[in-house]
Amino acid sequence: MSDERLIYGFHAVLSRLRQKAARVREIYLDPSRGDRRARDLAQAARDRGVRVIMVEAARLDGMTGGARHQGVAARVEAGAPAQDLDSVLGGLDEAPLLLILDGVTDPHNLGACLRVADAMGVHAVLAPKDRAAGITAAVEKVASGAAESVPFIAVTNLARTMRELKEREIWLVGADEGAERDLYSARLEGPLAWVLGAEGEGMRRLTRETCDELARIPMLGAVESLNVAVSAGIVLAETRRQRRSRG
Repeated sequence: MSDERLIYGFHAVLSRLRQKAARVREIYLDPSRGDRRARDLAQAARDRGVRVIMVEAARLDGMTGGARHQGVAARVEAGAPAQDLDSVLGGLDEAPLLLILDGVTDPHNLGACLRVADAMGVHAVLAPKDRAAGITAAVEKVASGAAESVPFIAVTNLARTMRELKEREIWLVGADEGAERDLYSARLEGPLAWVLGAEGEGMRRLTRETCDELARIPMLGAVESLNVAVSAGIVLAETRRQRRSRG
């Protein structure tokens, strides 16, 4: 039998229904949720032949470990293992665009980064296996389906993986608030991987030193730093803008 796990939250469950309904075993819905959103989800499940079981909120709390489940959870078949880097890069018909996360331990930040990566057409998100967040139900809830659509590759040695990317002629740009060059003066249209660290601590020393180039996001207001997902959105959007403008 395939491994199964629990996901929760309306976005995560509905995205799984729409993308991979065959992997949804059953859905648990709080009967007190009589709103249109709950009715539409139940109808979408019935249309796809997925059983909906009414489960009281207290039991959902126990099933999800007290997480903010919004009155819905689903038992799903675990997805296929994340794609490896060779298969991701080998199947591209455009210059690679990757996102490397160093030291991002908050599952909400990882989920938000995956959602940004999906929106900006990132081909894969890479992160170290140790001392970093991995794909969990909490990540899937925040990612709103992006955990299914964007390959997430956890690597044993991040610096070594970065050196391998350089050997493939992928330019590594680290987002660093102390960099001399700002984001808008960097050329970002070729094969590229953005490297971001967690808010506050930033990238580790070896990660920073392995980058080909560092660039900072100009900060024009009073705040000194940005959430990693916000930073990812800014640098990736500028990358896509440059690619479009330069053909």
